[in-house]
Amino acid sequence: MNETDPEHSTPSPEGERRHPTVLQILPSLNGGGVERGTIEMASALKERGWTPIVASSGGIMTHELKRIGVRHITLPVASKNPFVMRRNISRIAAIIEEYDVDIVHARSRAPAWSAYFAAKRTGVHFVTTFHAAYNRGGYFKNAYNAIMAKGERVIAISDFIADHIRAHYDVAPERIVTIPRGVDCRKFNPAAIHAERIMDMSRSWGLPDGVPVIMLPGRLTRLKGHTTFIEALARIRDKEFLALLVGSTEGREAYCAELNKLVVSFGLEGRVQIKGHCDDMAVALMLSDVVVSATSVPEGFGRIAVEAQAMGRPVIATAHGGSMETILDGETGWLVPVGDVEAMADALAAAIDLSSDAREAVASRARQHVLAHFAIEHMCASTIALYEDVLGN
Repeated sequence: MNETDPEHSTPSPEGERRHPTVLQILPSLNGGGVERGTIEMASALKERGWTPIVASSGGIMTHELKRIGVRHITLPVASKNPFVMRRNISRIAAIIEEYDVDIVHARSRAPAWSAYFAAKRTGVHFVTTFHAAYNRGGYFKNAYNAIMAKGERVIAISDFIADHIRAHYDVAPERIVTIPRGVDCRKFNPAAIHAERIMDMSRSWGLPDGVPVIMLPGRLTRLKGHTTFIEALARIRDKEFLALLVGSTEGREAYCAELNKLVVSFGLEGRVQIKGHCDDMAVALMLSDVVVSATSVPEGFGRIAVEAQAMGRPVIATAHGGSMETILDGETGWLVPVGDVEAMADALAAAIDLSSDAREAVASRARQHVLAHFAIEHMCASTIALYEDVLGN
């Protein structure tokens, strides 16, 4: 068990009220919406005076926790090996006892199994967040998924996810709480981006001047719909554009090679580029003219589409899952049928052809929409209120 320990907690003086300690557990910190939300909640808890701890198998985002002074503990909680998961029960229980943890918040299935039994063993509260509509299968698959419904409170990140939980799991209605994911509108704010940051990234990526940039952010996995996106781009090849696939490629080298072959087969060499992980997505979105989410499976929330709207960028997304709640079709972007290459191509062409006035109108509507409904302050305040409710009970 390895620790990133910026500041070891010390006991409160006798008689002084101790602020609660929350242990969030997730598989890894290698980029993604779950990881980002975990870090944001840790930061909010620390600002509130609580003690946040994060446990994961590690990853490229652990430095962000260190930067804000939040302890990270490295455990093999990404493993689905039943023997490792069983050993993790004792490891997590030891953390709970050492750091006087009040609430264990599990954000994924494999670590949730270990966390649940560790919480029962030590008598602390257990909360879960459903970040996705997990695929249903046979008895064992469904039983594996059901651990996420064991929380004293089960957080759904959208109404779509809340409906999925009610349809497939035996959870009392009062235990399900919908808390939409939030976006940091101070960070994702066009007015907060200095020109130097934009120029630096533009140079490092070799972006040509005056060419519309179409961006599909997200991990390079087949579920993100890259092939549909590339096929749609081939249908508008007469237009000028540069398409960027931005997201972690770790362990996805074969898939990257497959995508590059597809690009070549459509004659889009140089016009579709894979850029890998990006540490400054606010600037990356600022460099784009349109942002695409082409997922082939419904996402629980679809964070990137909301971040893009916060940056005033029009969004094209497949019409299912959380996107149905976060994008105003025809106002802040376009919703297209899943796998419909023709509809995707039409939306891409429309986005590229937006006039300056129309683009400014979309930007204003999109940012106001996010500020009103998906600001990070709402997510963090609602989650802390849920923690307080659990502790009160």
